[in-house]
Amino acid sequence: MNTPLAERLRPKNFDEVIGQDELLGQNGQLRLLIERDLVPSLIFWGPPGVGKTTLAQLIAEKSQRKFFTLSAINSGVKDVREAVQKAQSQGLFAQGKSPILFIDEIHRFSKSQQDSLLHAVEKGIVTLIGATTENPSFEVIPALRSRCQIYVLKGLNKEELRLLLNRALEKDPWLKGYKLKLEEDEALMRYSGGDARKMLNNLELVAGQIGENGVLTNELVSQILKSHNVGYDKGGEQHYDTISAFIKSVRGSDPNAAVYWLARMIEGGEEARFIARRLIILASEDIGLANPNALLIANACFESVHKIGWPEGRIPLAQCTIYLANSPKSNSAYMAINQAQAHVKEEGNLSVPLHLRNAPTQLMKELDYGSDYKYSHDFPGNFVNQEYLPDEIRGQVFYQPSGNTAEKKTSEVLQQRWPKYYPKKED
Repeated sequence: MNTPLAERLRPKNFDEVIGQDELLGQNGQLRLLIERDLVPSLIFWGPPGVGKTTLAQLIAEKSQRKFFTLSAINSGVKDVREAVQKAQSQGLFAQGKSPILFIDEIHRFSKSQQDSLLHAVEKGIVTLIGATTENPSFEVIPALRSRCQIYVLKGLNKEELRLLLNRALEKDPWLKGYKLKLEEDEALMRYSGGDARKMLNNLELVAGQIGENGVLTNELVSQILKSHNVGYDKGGEQHYDTISAFIKSVRGSDPNAAVYWLARMIEGGEEARFIARRLIILASEDIGLANPNALLIANACFESVHKIGWPEGRIPLAQCTIYLANSPKSNSAYMAINQAQAHVKEEGNLSVPLHLRNAPTQLMKELDYGSDYKYSHDFPGNFVNQEYLPDEIRGQVFYQPSGNTAEKKTSEVLQQRWPKYYPKKED
């Protein structure tokens, strides 16, 4: 068959879609809008193979709208304007059914290309559906984001992939003719990385290799796929494994391994800004207060690669990677905010102590809101010992300094200011 298995099994209606229950279940927020024909311009953000294109097509069919599609890889401003003009010339907007303009990989559009969409989206000439694997907060301009609803699509879990796998074996005529026996499926799951399309492509490949009446086992599937899955798949398992190895190498202070995994990502075609964003996160999560300059350097790295792109962008990426790997490490800020958030979820919204409350009205001033507050700058060293936490969690400690040089000094200051909470440790 010339048509790929993933295309043959593409859902024909929303009930056939596997996964995304929060959005597309019987009471899913997006499904309710579609059922009521209140389709807004929207952006689907999620990993490859979760159904972004399928959903766009189903929305168009359900709402009986014309469907135009562009790929940001090979389309420019001219193509966008031609699609909009075509929609206008057909009088679709005037009929109250603005056509859907689907743009795959919209994050690859430049600012000027995205700007060219604004008028048509704002006036309702087209209903935009964009698909992206990258965070829209970074890759879609604010003016376009504000005109679209953003929906996050999740990678399929093992149970959902298993449902799809069984559907393929039971319903696809070509596979049914092979009479395959599925003995183990863990390898197919592992090589898919949550990507439904990749799993179906792999299944088709394996079936073609083993022939009729074959038995699918983890060992056999792994042998076949290892010989065909070389290189770096930006959307699959190697993508996640490689970025994980990169992060752990920087965290583990191994500059050689970090640069190696960086090179693997670069040669595999990873986007520079994706790597640079990971470095920003590393600078705060794993280095943090041990070396606050790391965050400044990571931000400068992001700005640099954003401006210069490939291939020169590899140089500031390498510089930043080596700097972060060699830097002292501390996750104290990361741990502090995790613990504080966990406490907030457990305790709820505790009342702000009266002496810390704002007193914007005359009545509140007359009630002496904030009258017990002590202004730190009125005291020696610009510090006064007073309670800032709600009464219910008075004395709770979230931040614990690490043992690096920078935070040892912080620890000494805290011991002087808050001896009850930060007692001196015996040598």
